[in-house]
Amino acid sequence: MGKKKGVALFSGGKDIIYAIYLTQKSGIEIPYLLALKTTIGTSPHWENFSALEALAKAMEKELLTFDMARGSKALAEFISSLGVDYLIAGDILLEDHYRWVESLAEEAGVKALEPLWGRNTKELAEEIIKAGFEYAIIAVDKEKLGEEWLGYTFRSPADLKFFLEQNPDVDPVGEFGEFHTVVLASPLFEGRFALEILSIEESERYYWVRFGLVRG
Repeated sequence: MGKKKGVALFSGGKDIIYAIYLTQKSGIEIPYLLALKTTIGTSPHWENFSALEALAKAMEKELLTFDMARGSKALAEFISSLGVDYLIAGDILLEDHYRWVESLAEEAGVKALEPLWGRNTKELAEEIIKAGFEYAIIAVDKEKLGEEWLGYTFRSPADLKFFLEQNPDVDPVGEFGEFHTVVLASPLFEGRFALEILSIEESERYYWVRFGLVRG
């Protein structure tokens, strides 16, 4: 029998890339990354699609896209057509999204795989950094964080400690949408990227950045 394969719901953020890292360590191949064009507000990840392309290339994976305006049923059919065994996501505590992924996987005839589910988020944030990940904030919830945190980069436990001391009411991984990230370095690709902020934008909920990823 060949190796089991999966497709990962991809944003370029630390949670899903760490979930991919753990999944591959368990022996499952992930040839496909799937970026979803949302129909619910502005996505700072989708708006910086070139970054998703750069990360996919660095990870040597095929980047696929799907417009959610076509609906979840069409998405399930698309996933089913890929011939994979698993749908990988990076949920940790959000029950609604977890259930949606499980339902989507079932409809697609694959298994949902959520390697981060139920974890303590502070311990998880520390673990991600100690595993060799570096990541930067690309969006902040205007009610939770100031725009001065845009571009803040987590490279060491000290960076995480400082951030949490300054923002004690914010989840350590931003699990409740307090902030969104992009990965700049990881064990899944060689070298690192630098974040080049091009402009600061504002949506109904977020301050977010248009940015480029430059090989450091």
